[in-house]
Amino acid sequence: MTDIPDPARFDHVTDWIFDLDNTLYPHHSNLFSQIDVKMTGYVAELLTLSREDARKLQKELYLEYGTTLNGLMQRHGIDPDAFLEHVHDIDYSWLVPDPVLGAAIRQLPGRKFIFTNGNRSHAERTARQLGILDHFDDIFDIVAAGLTPKPARQPYETFAALHKVTGANAVMFEDLARNLSVPKALGMTTVLIVPRNFEPTFSEIWESDPTHEDDVDYVTDDLATFLTTLVEANAA
Repeated sequence: MTDIPDPARFDHVTDWIFDLDNTLYPHHSNLFSQIDVKMTGYVAELLTLSREDARKLQKELYLEYGTTLNGLMQRHGIDPDAFLEHVHDIDYSWLVPDPVLGAAIRQLPGRKFIFTNGNRSHAERTARQLGILDHFDDIFDIVAAGLTPKPARQPYETFAALHKVTGANAVMFEDLARNLSVPKALGMTTVLIVPRNFEPTFSEIWESDPTHEDDVDYVTDDLATFLTTLVEANAA
């Protein structure tokens, strides 16, 4: 499921912005499931809930506040640093290095950024395991965003101001369509990354974004091939 990108639509791009989880690494690696389980356990212990009730609340917070962390901060005043350290204490060996993706990102013309609702150390460990860390100019994480997560408009504007990014010259890659609404409004080209051979699964049931389809310019289940197509067209 790869929309064939029209290279002419990307000729003007000078800034390439990538979400991290389930975007730079494939959904089927299941890395984020480790974080998901850690978050459920954190909520259960914090509020003395069963895991079932904790998971229900976790998803409620996610949907209402953008991230579980933001919800816990708003409702319960938790320490964000302790939360982020806890939920990102995971096994990164689940990720397989991706030299094809790395080569494509390295050859893209212009600057490359990671823009994540996770923290910098998680992004660095993830990108390092994939073998792509050195190809990025910077990482904009939840701390840099003032702990306000996507899809709120503020972190996008903070990011754009910090790096002097002009929407019309940028493209954003994301695995959640709702997180592409603001980039689209800012004039960016938008690319939605979906799981390989996409069919709704346990996570997509509550992450479905049918109301944001108009904010998506391209859809692909193979980021490396998508980028390689653009790189090869640019070299021709």
